[in-house]
Amino acid sequence: PFLMIRRPPRSTLSDDRRQRQMCIRDSLGTGQMGSGIARLVLEKQGLQLVGAFARRAERGGMDLGQAIALGRDLGLPVGSELASVIEQSRPHVAIQATCSRLNDAMDEISTLVKHGIHVISIAEEMAYPVAEAPSLAEELHQLASDYGVSVLGTGINPGFVLDLLVITLSGVCAEVQSITARRVNDLSPYGPTVLASQGVGLTPAAFEQGLNDGTVVGHIGFVQSIKMIAAALGWEVDRIEQTREPIISQIARKTPALHIEPGQVAGCMHTATAYRRGKAVITLVHPQQVDPQLDGLKTGDSIEIIGTPGVRLAGTPEIPGGQGTAALAVNMIPRVLNATPGLYSMTDLPVPAAMLGDARSFVHRDTGQST
Repeated sequence: PFLMIRRPPRSTLSDDRRQRQMCIRDSLGTGQMGSGIARLVLEKQGLQLVGAFARRAERGGMDLGQAIALGRDLGLPVGSELASVIEQSRPHVAIQATCSRLNDAMDEISTLVKHGIHVISIAEEMAYPVAEAPSLAEELHQLASDYGVSVLGTGINPGFVLDLLVITLSGVCAEVQSITARRVNDLSPYGPTVLASQGVGLTPAAFEQGLNDGTVVGHIGFVQSIKMIAAALGWEVDRIEQTREPIISQIARKTPALHIEPGQVAGCMHTATAYRRGKAVITLVHPQQVDPQLDGLKTGDSIEIIGTPGVRLAGTPEIPGGQGTAALAVNMIPRVLNATPGLYSMTDLPVPAAMLGDARSFVHRDTGQST
């Protein structure tokens, strides 16, 4: 969804509190990720969820509490027309969780920006849009600057594990020869859209056909992560090579969205390697499948930097993708509000941290908006 933040009426606040009070007014998207973000916002002191937008027409008019499986009504109907939702809520910040691709996200983000709304997007290509669409990134940066708001792309991956965390660890190195990062994760918590993009439930032949026609894409974000790392280190990469292979299940598996029979695809082994001066310098490995533990495989995240000094960091199980992405989107709200207008990646803003206090206490700059 898009989650949106605005101030309550000025008459309800003292002069001191007026500068800090925020309300999250709207959410865009009520799918798996949008629902998780919305539920987290409801738990945070200083944030108030006040509306929602969903692309799916059948969600229009549904109470948001029911749409996100909260088990109770919130008195907030889900809107199916973005401009109308914006007018009703007058938010400060919107969190977008409706898509993965930059082209698909641009219209919604542009509409929000033109209404003077800060935007946090979990669309994977928004994590580092200059990687594959420099002209669109420049357009979005200029638009945000013109309308006095900030726009950020974030998420667990891309946005944190296989890029920001790698970059942070390289900070202790005087020299870096190569970087290898691996993320083994469980696809079980994800909805049908993500599972379809990984080819889950297909036959091996259908998986191959999906690669050819673009319906199976594996992980979205390798190019963004690699170019974010390279830019931070001052490297220019010559090329990026990617491979995608089906992970065939030998046993039956199931998720809330589908059942996987033996011989069908349980996930995708996706790798990307960046070359610089003819040598492999960044390798990202991301096998994703449903219930990997059924194959005796532990989930986890690992990073190895060959350099001076060398760095190795590994942990198991994986940092949960859904929970981690929702937390990052919400925790970055004050950092986006505090930033000067423009388009940002996670390397541009202060490092993320859990927002455990009142959200209003983390905002140090006037958003410049009135109610």
